[in-house]
Amino acid sequence: MSTAVASPLLPVYPPAPARFVRGEGPWLFDAEGRRYLDFAAGIAVVGLGHRHPGPLAAAREQLERLWHVSNLYDTEPAVALAERLSNRFGGAQAFLCNSGAEAIEAALKYARKATGRPGVVALEGSFHGRTLGALSVTGQASKRVGFGPLLGHVRFARPNDLESLEDAVGDDTGLVVLEPIQGEGGVRRLTPEFVRAAAGFDALLCLDEIQTGVGRSGTFFAFEQLGVRPDLVTLAKGLANGLPIGCLLVADHAAGAFAPGDHGSTFGGNPVACAAACAVVDAIDDALLANVRLQGERLRSGLAKLPGVTGTRGAGLLLGADTERLAADVVSSALERGLVLLTAGEHVLRLAPPLVVGEEEVDRALAILEEVTS
Repeated sequence: MSTAVASPLLPVYPPAPARFVRGEGPWLFDAEGRRYLDFAAGIAVVGLGHRHPGPLAAAREQLERLWHVSNLYDTEPAVALAERLSNRFGGAQAFLCNSGAEAIEAALKYARKATGRPGVVALEGSFHGRTLGALSVTGQASKRVGFGPLLGHVRFARPNDLESLEDAVGDDTGLVVLEPIQGEGGVRRLTPEFVRAAAGFDALLCLDEIQTGVGRSGTFFAFEQLGVRPDLVTLAKGLANGLPIGCLLVADHAAGAFAPGDHGSTFGGNPVACAAACAVVDAIDDALLANVRLQGERLRSGLAKLPGVTGTRGAGLLLGADTERLAADVVSSALERGLVLLTAGEHVLRLAPPLVVGEEEVDRALAILEEVTS
């Protein structure tokens, strides 16, 4: 009688429907050599496509020079990345870490120290991470079940509901944290009016651009389309094209709260990840952003015409599609036909292809989707 061997991995993810062994541009390959068009990009991470020569060469060169020295010392890649991000933002200081959740944790601590107020306002449907602080400001009750009590002094407003926002902000509020587009929460875009209102309170405004930043929305930062300059911005996902990295940007006008010893990260600012990230930032130029907008519009227009799709939304190459079929079933059927997709709700597909995707790949994805959405 045989006994099943348990996986050596903790079962925090559902059983994997495929195992990929190689990537090239917008394509993934499994062990049998079958190729898949990747319209998930590692959950909006591999923005330049798999094995892009820029970050690949930068990481490889840095691997040959220096892997790690700790943040007791500067490294050239970390300083260079902070300078690049400050220039893109228009003047900011960077705290470099390893993930989006770490960046959110840094933002929570920074706002508490800067304002002396513990209150945080976030949005229903939001997703900011799974560490206890980030989970506390995630507006999805299902993800918080079993992990309470979480941080206190957190209130949730309804997206794009100004009255709800005003009711949520109180005298104790030191931070308002928003995603310009709620990725996990249904690919729902905030209006400029709502974000401007959020910036008007006596609290720091943090825009969580972990999923929307680094060109995915069609501009380097999604906030460029909102007419608002936030106090804080969090980045991760696409910043190093797949290597672990996160970042909190603090605008120059909001700087000064942290002092040495207030925060840290052993692996934050890793030279290899930062070298790759510098190459990514350099690659997000006007031509690439124009491609994001062009192909995003082509993809969204095509999605809107598909049978079984009842609505579309998003910006650039972060798009959502409402489906009559269960989204998970559409994702499964698409995978069988060689297309990798994401969900963002029971009946919401999420599409986040590499920013370098072309017309041919968009049309191929739409052809597969036409087969599986009806």
